[in-house]
Amino acid sequence: MDYLPEKEALTYWLINYGGFALFGLLALGIIALPVPEETLMVVAGILIDNGQLHIIPTFIAAYAGSVCGITVSYLLGKTAGHYFLEKYGSWVGMTPEKYQKVHNWFERYGKWSLLYGYFIPGVRHFTGFSAGMAELEYKHFAIFAYTGALIWVTTFLSIGYIFGNYWLKLFEEIEISSDRLIFSFLLIALSYLIIKYKIKIT
Repeated sequence: MDYLPEKEALTYWLINYGGFALFGLLALGIIALPVPEETLMVVAGILIDNGQLHIIPTFIAAYAGSVCGITVSYLLGKTAGHYFLEKYGSWVGMTPEKYQKVHNWFERYGKWSLLYGYFIPGVRHFTGFSAGMAELEYKHFAIFAYTGALIWVTTFLSIGYIFGNYWLKLFEEIEISSDRLIFSFLLIALSYLIIKYKIKIT
């Protein structure tokens, strides 16, 4: 999409602002703003290889940004998401009984999505929020979400460091496609709610 920052812009921000830019962009990206996270980390890995960024501060900034982003997403789900369900849940057929089933499912299986969801374009933007809405216990959330962040950050910084520009174009294309997927999903969900609401009041 046209509003996604280009590789040159990401490189400029990383060179000039280092870990602060990496931390902020990853945190905002996981909360669901249009930031190309994989491309960002691959660029950071390339800059580490070129000697323009230091590996330990860069890794810490990337990991901290990922943890911060998904934690904020979790807290939003636990507060605003819970309020949304109470106020509008009946519009989508979310009864207290169904909500309890979702909660039980997430406690048993959903936490695994926090581990591998980082690697699925479009999914990582919803896992933390969904875990909060389902009221997954924080200790379970932290174990899986923070471990997933560690694996994710290590993987893509390493790809940038080892393979560099060979893989960069691939991730740019993946993230553009995933952003379109997110937009389409939100549009469909909004249309469904509007149609269902109109049916209920007529």
